This record gives sequence, C-alpha cells and structure tokens, in this order.
Amino acid sequence: MRKARIIPLTVATALFMENVDGTVLSTSLQAIAQDFGIQPLSLKLALMSYMISLAIFIPICGWVADRFGAKTVFRSALCVFILGSIACAAANSLEWFVFARFVQGMGAAMMVPVGRLILLRSVPKAEVVSALATLTIPALVGPVIGPPLGGFITTYFHWRWIFLINIPVAVLGLVMATIFFDNLKEDDTPPLDLKGFILSGLALSLVMFGLATTGGHMLPLEISISCIVIGLACGIGYFIHSRNILNPVLKISLLKVQTFRSSVIGGMFFRIGTGSVPFLLPLMLQIGFGMSPVQSGMLTFVAALGALFTKTIGVKVLRITGFKWLLIINAFLASAFLAAQGFFTVTTSHSIILTVLFIGGCFRSMQFTSLNALAFADISKRDMSYATSFSAMMQQLSLSLGVTMGAFGLEMAQHIRGDLELLTEDFKIAFLFVAAISAISGFIFMRLPANAGEEMSGHIHNTRK
Repeated sequence: MRKARIIPLTVATALFMENVDGTVLSTSLQAIAQDFGIQPLSLKLALMSYMISLAIFIPICGWVADRFGAKTVFRSALCVFILGSIACAAANSLEWFVFARFVQGMGAAMMVPVGRLILLRSVPKAEVVSALATLTIPALVGPVIGPPLGGFITTYFHWRWIFLINIPVAVLGLVMATIFFDNLKEDDTPPLDLKGFILSGLALSLVMFGLATTGGHMLPLEISISCIVIGLACGIGYFIHSRNILNPVLKISLLKVQTFRSSVIGGMFFRIGTGSVPFLLPLMLQIGFGMSPVQSGMLTFVAALGALFTKTIGVKVLRITGFKWLLIINAFLASAFLAAQGFFTVTTSHSIILTVLFIGGCFRSMQFTSLNALAFADISKRDMSYATSFSAMMQQLSLSLGVTMGAFGLEMAQHIRGDLELLTEDFKIAFLFVAAISAISGFIFMRLPANAGEEMSGHIHNTRK
C-alpha cells in the first residue's frame, strides 16, 4: 500500500518538472526574444520544437518501456531532460535554443508517458480516476508556482536560471524511481516497427513545422507548404503501412473503441484551444498591457490554482454526472471562459482577470482528468502501452497545434490590419479563434453513450444504489 502511494508521487516529479518548465518559459518569452534580437512570435519555433520532439518519440515510449524496462527508461529520460535543460540555459541564439528544447522534448517524451504506464498497470480500473487525480495534484503545483517564479527570476536575475531549477527535482525523481520502481518488462515484446516510426515521425514533424512557419515570414511560403504536403504524404504512407503489419508503432485500430476515440479526437480539439493559453496570455499581458514578467506571472498562475482546487472534487462530480455530460458541459463552459480572456483590456480590474482565469482553470482541469481516464476505460491490459503512446502523442500534437493556432490568430489579425506590429486588439481575435476550435469538442462528446466508462466513473453504480 505504501508503495502504491509512492509511485504516483514519483511520477509526479516528472510531471511537476515538465509543467514548471513550460509555465516559467511562458513568462520569459519577451526577455528571451530581446536577448536573441528576434520578435517574440519567432519563439513559437522553440515551443514547437519541444512539442515536435514529444510527438516523434512518444509513439515508441510504450515499446521502449516494454523492451528495456519501465524503471530504466524513466531514469534515462530524466537524465536526458536534465541535459536539455542545461543546454537551454547555455543557449545564445534562436537556433541553439530550438535544438536544446528538442533535446528536452526527447526526455519528456519518455519520462511522463512511461511513468503513467507504470501507474496504469498497477491500479485496478475502478481506481484509475482517483489514482490519476492523486498523480496530478503534486504535478499541478508546478503551474501554480511556475508563472510567478519565472517572472521573478526573469525580472530580478536572468531568464537562463529558469531552466536550472529543473535539476534538483530531476535528481529527486531519480532517487525515488531507483528505490520504489520495479523494472517492468514484457516477455514477448515484438520487434520495433522502424519503418512506421520513421514515417510517423516525418509526418508529425513536417506537418507541425510547416504549420509553425506558415505566415510568420520565417521561411518562404513554398517551403512551409512543401513540408505540410510531404508530411501529409508520409501520414498516408504510415496509415497504409500500419494496416499491413501486426504490431505498428501507432495502433490506429484502437480508434475503433468509442471511448478511446472520443477521448483522443474530442480531446484534440479541446486541447488546441487550451494549449494556446500559455503562449497568448503572457504575451498579451506583457506586450499588450505593458506588465513586467513578475506582474504577468502573479496573474496567470491563478488558472493553475483553479485546476489544483478542482482536483479535490473532480472524482465526486464525475460519479454524479458520468463522463458524457461532464465532458459536454465542461467543453462549452471552458471554451467560453477561454474566449472571455480576449476581452481583457489594460483597464480591466485584476480581480476580474483573476476570477475568469481561476474558474476557467477549474473547468479545464476537470476536463483533462475525465479525458485521461475515459481514454483507458475499455482498453485491454495488452493494449495499454499502445493506448498510452497514442493518447500521449495526440495530446502533445494538439497542444503544439494550440501554439500554432494561437500564433496564426495573431498573424491573421495583423494581416487584416495590414501591419506587422503586435497590438492589444489582435489578441481578441486570437482568443476567439482558439475558443471556437475548443468548443467543437463538445459536439464530439455528444456522440458518447450515456453509460460510457461507467466502470471508471462509478456513475451508473451509484445511481443503482
């Protein structure tokens, strides 16, 4: 029992580190851009390179864990993340920074999904929701302290130090994993689908890179479009390949499971909207409203505080509503609060901003907990590693698309005005754009049956009592 409580806390060190890293970076974008002598929007390449790395390597995390052991892979991933963090702190150009973030992403691609896989294989289905909630509570402390910490470090020290705070947390995770993790392996691990890995990696990276560079005047438009087209061709090639192989790197046939399909597809649209917030909101507060990184961080952290608060009641609410109605209602409410951020102005009361961000964070947190649990409601133990890889890859893909769509919304507003200068009113269009994408998920969840995932939610069981 003691070990069952320690395992989520050990995995949470990786989640904590990943969440702190992302949130402290968001408050430092303007300072980093000034140091490198570039426009802040150019830093979306650094955000994207991290997420591209995740999207490339997450698909094989389940196979690597089965082949070499979850404990070995988790500890190795923490070490790679540390090396990437040190490289980020030493970066002196955009190109170096983009590469260092890619290395960080390689570590993150293995440490979080593999840690979650260990947890899923250790907990009965009826306890998965509670276990995931326990796992994410310590991890949510990262986004709570990340923005004010990043703002403080950037304002009073230097942005490079924000990457070095990862090191002591990673060392703690290494020690705990060494003591408490079993090196779980699968005896009959099939050979790696190398062709599928290459095709899927090229498809994801080229499409995401093409989208990230379109409209930003970073590369000729022809190159960006060519990347997208070649990436889509590789994606089609992977789909054909996956149908003719027994153990593909990404098991697309899992989409036949309705609960998994709804979690992945509906979750993708929802996360595109919410994934834009760490990029758009700090830029709006700092560039649009003229706030310092500290002032910005002291406002944006409250969304994570709302998420932390919701984790204490999310399981109880899910037992009352079930997955279907909770996901539908949350999708529309969270999207509405996302759109509301676009109506903030320099004169908006800080109490109103804090309230909107806090309530929006509550709805998003409950949605993420429900989506993560629903994905595995009807997945067999044998397919758990495939489902973990597929689900995690789609999550990172959608979050990276959130950054792309947020930046696209800003560039679209600039194009309408015929001016490349970033103004406060541009953010309204961007927030409304990503909120509309997020709201699409609500209509997808309407197709779920009323008893979807009842074994995990406990909704039907409690009603019958």
